[in-house]
Amino acid sequence: MSQLLLIPDAKPAEEPKPRPGSRADRMLMPVAKDALRKMAEEVGVCVRPLAMRRTDTHTGVTEVLDIPCGARLASKCKPCAERNRRARIEQIREGWHLADEPMPPAEPPSDDVRALLSTRAHLEFDRHEAMTSPMPTVKRAAEVEAIDEAITEIDDELSKCRLRGKVVACRDGKKPIARSTKRRNDAAPLPRLPIANRTVGRVYEAKNGRQYRPSTLLTITLSGYGAVHTGSRYRRGGLKPCDCGALHGQRDPLLGTPINPDEYDYRSAALDAIHLPKVLDRFWQNLRRAVGWKVQYAGAIELQKRLAPHAHFAIRGTMPARIIKQVAAATYHQVWWPPFDTMTYSVDRPPVWDPGSKAYLDPKTKQPLQTWKQAILATAEDDVKPACVVRLGRVDARGINPGTKDAERSIRYVTKYLTKDLAEQAPAGSDAQKAHAERLHAELAVLPCSPSCANWLLYGVQPDKAKAGLVPGRCTGKVHQRHTLGFTGRRVLISRQWSGKTLTDHRADRRTWVKTVLGGALADDEQPGDAMPSRYTFELARPDDPDIPAASVRLLRSIGHRQRWKAQLRQLRQERANSANEINDGEMKCTS
Repeated sequence: MSQLLLIPDAKPAEEPKPRPGSRADRMLMPVAKDALRKMAEEVGVCVRPLAMRRTDTHTGVTEVLDIPCGARLASKCKPCAERNRRARIEQIREGWHLADEPMPPAEPPSDDVRALLSTRAHLEFDRHEAMTSPMPTVKRAAEVEAIDEAITEIDDELSKCRLRGKVVACRDGKKPIARSTKRRNDAAPLPRLPIANRTVGRVYEAKNGRQYRPSTLLTITLSGYGAVHTGSRYRRGGLKPCDCGALHGQRDPLLGTPINPDEYDYRSAALDAIHLPKVLDRFWQNLRRAVGWKVQYAGAIELQKRLAPHAHFAIRGTMPARIIKQVAAATYHQVWWPPFDTMTYSVDRPPVWDPGSKAYLDPKTKQPLQTWKQAILATAEDDVKPACVVRLGRVDARGINPGTKDAERSIRYVTKYLTKDLAEQAPAGSDAQKAHAERLHAELAVLPCSPSCANWLLYGVQPDKAKAGLVPGRCTGKVHQRHTLGFTGRRVLISRQWSGKTLTDHRADRRTWVKTVLGGALADDEQPGDAMPSRYTFELARPDDPDIPAASVRLLRSIGHRQRWKAQLRQLRQERANSANEINDGEMKCTS
């Protein structure tokens, strides 16, 4: 009887290493420039700094400084983008749960301002008298011109004083077309209250006497344009069945794509993405009128898997969720443009430019198209409807208590995509996702993005300030680019009275803290001219200037400088912590 031999599983043979010095071995080596860039990103140094030449007007000494590029996207400069994201996190954290008003009351105008305003008032009175006087036309024009010169000088002096804004914004500006402020009949009712001059939230008191001041995390989503494949989950983490009956994981190739692409409303999706900033601005105005105080917010715009933008906002204070939903349902934005429902011309046969009349003509009849001014005046008639109406979709709000882990997680959640472009947040990996993105981009390519958009020629209207060379379907506006997918507003939305500081102020606070700890040493991201700006003159140096070192040399120097002050910063902080511990130990011994 033969004996059964058990042969152990053979281990997979290791791939032979290439011969040292061969081409294959050299191709495995990292590229020197890529290794330097990766090291700069790890240390936190700008990978594409700008060379700025600074000259001291007192001593005549000239030196070259490396200024960070300040990019907002990680695809351009990861350290600068991450530094900007951290500044936004600090800004949101500082203004979210404030107990006091962040903006101090305005200071009274100085005596110099009051004197200039008095002189400006006399000049305005003299100008009115000269315009209405019965003197000859030539003499009147000369006198008015002399008064206007004096007014210009006073306005220049006022612009140098501690005064915000302009006394007279525009004297002879064109008045916009008056639109009716009456609400639409199909709009939900909007509650209104007198707006109190406060921005902080309400204080609640528990039964045990503890007081707390919660705030709100709000998510705003646009309406649906058709059923899409979703991968939503239950509260315990299990996948919910999609409308198609299947379960889609996080990396499913159908995730975010329409179940029936022919029934998906790509036109409404494109229009909502284009005009989302306007309807968001209207939402905050309506919310302040509904709750009766100046609601402050800080948030960011992101892109969903279905390629529709949505927003996450941190709101100071709380209000009933019922009020928020009611305001969202009652908020809309009417686009008062000429109608663009049906294209009169095609991209292949657009209107042609006539140099003689300086207008676009019909390619068949040779008749000029309707001008933009004529088309806009036609929309002012009583029976004309807006070109489109943009509305919000679903809103989700929940309360957040200050000082909790949930508050910090919410801030990270709001700012998690700030270093990525919109198209990078929902990359098209499968054929279905690519086809969905192409359909949306094709719709955006022929829609008008602004009054001066070349696509107005497709709808029989000459764009505002029409000129030769406009090609419909090839407008260079950001709306029509693939990396925006229609949304061109500000990605980060911060209300003016959020923290009382701009992003530049928060960066300055950070630099001040670093300089204080280091005892005067400067970080490499400090902007020049912080102190005594009149002493220095600045000039952007060219990379090919003889006194400008190579980019790799400057980058190595910045990496070394950053590593030095980081090590010094860690050492000083450790020494302070040790000193504090020794003091605490001594106090405990004395007490015992």
